[in-house]
Amino acid sequence: MNNVEIPLTVFIVDDEPPARNRLKDLLTDCAAQLPLQLMGEAGNGHEALDKLSEMQVDVVLVDIRMPKMDGIELAQHLNKLPKPPAIIFTTAYDVYAIQAFELHAVDYLLKPIRLGRLSEALTRARSAVPVQNEKLQKLSPEPRKNIAIHERGKVHLIPIEHVLYLRAELKYITVRTVEREYLTEESLSALEKEFAARFIRIHRNCLVAKNEIVGFEKVVDEKSGDSHWTVNLRNLHEMLPISRRQQFIVKEFG
Repeated sequence: MNNVEIPLTVFIVDDEPPARNRLKDLLTDCAAQLPLQLMGEAGNGHEALDKLSEMQVDVVLVDIRMPKMDGIELAQHLNKLPKPPAIIFTTAYDVYAIQAFELHAVDYLLKPIRLGRLSEALTRARSAVPVQNEKLQKLSPEPRKNIAIHERGKVHLIPIEHVLYLRAELKYITVRTVEREYLTEESLSALEKEFAARFIRIHRNCLVAKNEIVGFEKVVDEKSGDSHWTVNLRNLHEMLPISRRQQFIVKEFG
């Protein structure tokens, strides 16, 4: 009985149709030496996430520079899928950016992409492990524009400017928007570091959006007589307690 190699499944993400067409032509040429199957394509990160949450692929070819969501952020969200694909970035970046890719062992294809280089990258991708998000964050100084939430097999992108607070509860983080709450398993300290420009810590388990703060209120416990400060956020009827250690923010924002 002959051993038939299982085709490598591939997905393309690039905001420029000519670039996607070029990759499709190259993949057709690659198929002569390397069994592969093109599963689909997307013109932006949001479309890619929608499609890739519905299908499982081995490799995603991702353009770095795309509007609304760049390739680095897309790769971070794809890493949250149950079976993350291997990522190969396509880029026209300058030499300094490429040195960063090489330093962190992230595979990339320099545009214009050559057939031999693509075939080599796809061959390596068969046994590659997903790049850790910590490495991806080092490639981009900009924080993500969204937090990816996985619910019932679907990926929801929550724009970070819509998040009112982030609160740690057991092993989850509650992501609160005006409309509702979501749950994620990210680290609160990592989120604080990434989004330091937007959030401030009010308690060891809670970060709030600075520009959503509309006031503070001192609450006195009727039984003990003890008092503590709470923060009021715009469009939210919920009093969030401020720890004693973080009470300096009352004066800072007052």
